[in-house]
Amino acid sequence: AKSLPVIVGTISISLIVAFIMMKLMKVDPKTACLIGVGSSICGGSAIAATAPVIEADDEDVARSISVIFLFNVLAALIFPTLGHAIGLGTEGFAVFAGTAVNDTSSVVATGYAFSEAAGDFATMVKLTRTLAIIPAVLAFAAINVHLKRKAQAAEGTAVKVSIKSIFPWFILGFLAMSALTSLGLIPAGTAAALKTISKFLMVAALAAIGLNTDFKSLCRSGAKPMLHGFIISLLVVLVAIAVEFAIGIAPHGVL
Repeated sequence: AKSLPVIVGTISISLIVAFIMMKLMKVDPKTACLIGVGSSICGGSAIAATAPVIEADDEDVARSISVIFLFNVLAALIFPTLGHAIGLGTEGFAVFAGTAVNDTSSVVATGYAFSEAAGDFATMVKLTRTLAIIPAVLAFAAINVHLKRKAQAAEGTAVKVSIKSIFPWFILGFLAMSALTSLGLIPAGTAAALKTISKFLMVAALAAIGLNTDFKSLCRSGAKPMLHGFIISLLVVLVAIAVEFAIGIAPHGVL
């Protein structure tokens, strides 16, 4: 419960700023969208979930993941020292790492670099934050349908937009697997094997995106996506720290 104000604050601010910076910097809308959800929710997982819904291509995905992963590495190296420098305790740093670092693996690395307890708690905070993928993907699906209908109306065409074709069906699978696991209906051994398979498939999917990406074209996109991601990531860090100090969980908190 203590982490929820920080999670809501960072996600809201980052998505709003991502939209504003997209307009000001004239960043490609799909790239800006993916960088926004990746920075605010769950890095590569959020990007992979959102990309098909907004019909982003491989270069949009690769560009966004490159930006997100760069800041993940920097966060894992810098944040533990920053946490000690500004006086964050175990609980405070755990909430900070769980909300300001993108991918779960990077959150784990950052949290345990601070302390064992911070690593455990940061992972729980991050998993809570990851659930925001569900409403975010549904919202972007609805926006995509609206934009398509608006474009078709302007062209005078009568092509119908199928909700079925853009609905993120993986969400239903996610909820079903969560329910089965929570009820203990999936044996521990089977669950462990499925987790290993899922990690392999995620890595394979991201590698496939890389194989379909023209690196020269990626370089030609310029520094705008990188600057866009940097501004959002910096704001996420500042908002996370500000909200923590405002609600009193940052200074020398202990579990």
